[in-house]
Amino acid sequence: MFTDWVDAAELAVILHARWGVAGVDAEVLSGGMNSSAWQVRADGWRWAAKLVPPAQRPSLVAGLAAAEVVDAAGIPSGRPVTTLDGELCADIPAGSLALLTWVDGIAVAGDEHDQPVIGRTLGAAHAALAAVGPSDFPHFHWIDLDAAHLQVEEWVRPAVRAAVAEWDDASGAAASWGLLHGDPAPEAFLRTQSAICALIDWSSAFYGPLLYDLASAVMYVGGPDSAEPLITAYLRHGLLGDDEVATGLLPMMKFRWAVQADYFARRLTAEDLTGIANRRGNVNGLHDARRNLTT
Repeated sequence: MFTDWVDAAELAVILHARWGVAGVDAEVLSGGMNSSAWQVRADGWRWAAKLVPPAQRPSLVAGLAAAEVVDAAGIPSGRPVTTLDGELCADIPAGSLALLTWVDGIAVAGDEHDQPVIGRTLGAAHAALAAVGPSDFPHFHWIDLDAAHLQVEEWVRPAVRAAVAEWDDASGAAASWGLLHGDPAPEAFLRTQSAICALIDWSSAFYGPLLYDLASAVMYVGGPDSAEPLITAYLRHGLLGDDEVATGLLPMMKFRWAVQADYFARRLTAEDLTGIANRRGNVNGLHDARRNLTT
């Protein structure tokens, strides 16, 4: 897997050649299922380095562009440090590597106390990104209903097809689009010493309905019945109309679970163990999606 292709010594060579950073001390950061990441120290400075596989480069570039805009709006985002050539990331045989400003903070819990922070911060990020057009960023949506990996278990393709159809029926109400974070899980929101909440991990960005990010955040805290503080805080930014939320949020929640099913079905078929200990992690993710798609 691509995560095995760069070790700390190779990373140090790349950072020196492409960013001019010498004397690197790199420490592996754990937890990512779509990337490899390191904490990088040199000459009293600290950064994060993130490597994604080649297929994920467009989303990484979109996310780095988004992080620059969000950071400029006062929300710490782990903005990119450009290479010596002025590029947002460096393309290497293993994939695309980005060097990011380090954001020091503690991840929020996603409970009722922290949900307003998530909602406010996500809304503020979307507001900052409102002026960014679609450009050549990846676009919503990417699920291929004929993909071979959807036959990994008999129920997957019919359930994903039904969720996509339900969203298609409701999608006319989704008038508000923008550049999205793509995966706003609680661990991407960090409380900093300045009391400003940061929003990091922008490597899954794409252009799509704002409802997608809102539904993703809601999914991670237990679903709509558990997420009223988050939803209320987000909606105070006035980015979504009442009709969009009333008509589109629940179908988008179902679509979001279809994305989870598609994601873990693909990982199981490819035997991708990035970020997990064994195959059981992918099976659990797939079956979690099943429970939410069939209830």
